[in-house]
Amino acid sequence: MIAAPGICADTLSGEKDTNVNLLDLGNRIRKQRERRGLKQSDIAHALQISAQAVSKWERGENAPDIAVLLDLAKILGVTSDWILGRGDQDRDTFEATVLCTSMNGFAEFASRSPPREVAARANGFFHLLTEAVLRFEGVPVKYVGDGFLAFFSGAQHALRAVQAALHGKDMVGSRDLVVMLHAGDIYLGAIGHTEYSRPDITGQTVNTAFLAMGWVAANVPEGLALSGEVAARLGADSPVRKLKRMSVKGVPGGLDLFVPVSTKPKAEKRGGA
Repeated sequence: MIAAPGICADTLSGEKDTNVNLLDLGNRIRKQRERRGLKQSDIAHALQISAQAVSKWERGENAPDIAVLLDLAKILGVTSDWILGRGDQDRDTFEATVLCTSMNGFAEFASRSPPREVAARANGFFHLLTEAVLRFEGVPVKYVGDGFLAFFSGAQHALRAVQAALHGKDMVGSRDLVVMLHAGDIYLGAIGHTEYSRPDITGQTVNTAFLAMGWVAANVPEGLALSGEVAARLGADSPVRKLKRMSVKGVPGGLDLFVPVSTKPKAEKRGGA
C-alpha cells in the first residue's frame, strides 16, 4: 500500500523505480468511474471491498492494492498501466455473471391496470431484487418494463449471483418471477446519446441470458435457471441439477441449463482496505 503522495509504488506495479502520485491516481480513478456512470458503491460491490476504500483512493489518501488493481482496471475499462499513469490503452470487456429477470403475466396486468398501480407493483419487486443483488455485492444496471439487469464480477462472482437469485426469489415470493444467470465476458460502458446515456452492459453473454430467459419463463417451474458456464464456476457446496441443452442463436452447440439444488443462501459481506 502507498501511504502518501509521490511515494514509490513498487508494491502496486511489481516494478522498481516507478513513482505514482496518489492525487493524480485518485483523479484518474474518479474521472473514469464518473465517465462510465458508476457510483463508488458500484466499484466497491464489484471488487468486494468497502466503499470507504474507494473513497480513499479518489481522495489520494491511499492506492489500490495489487490484489485488486487488475479487477479495478477491468471495471473501469482501462489497463492497470493507465491507472498508474503509464498508458492509455482501454480494456473493453471483463468476465462476469449476468443476472436478468422478468415477471410472467406482467404485460397482461399492465394492460388492465392504472399506470400508477403498474409502476407501484414494478417498483415493489425491483426494490427487493436490487436489495438482493447488493447484499451479495452485485452491481444493478437497469430496469426496463418488468425486466431487471445486474452483473457480478470479481471473486466467486457466479456463486454470489446464484445466492442473490435465490434470495431475490425468496424475497419477492412470487412464482411469476423468472431469473436467468449466464457467465462470460461483458462490456460495461455508457450507451445512448451523449447527453442522455446511462451505464449499461452488452455483449453475447448478455444477449444469451435474455434469449434463454424466455424458455425458462415458459418451461421451468422454479422460475430460475443458470447456464453451464455459471454451473462450471460453482463449487461442490453448490449442487445443481441439469435441465436440458437448448439451442440459442449465436451459441455453437447450444446452451446447457441447470437449476440450483440449494435454496438457503447465506450472505457473507466482506470489507477491504
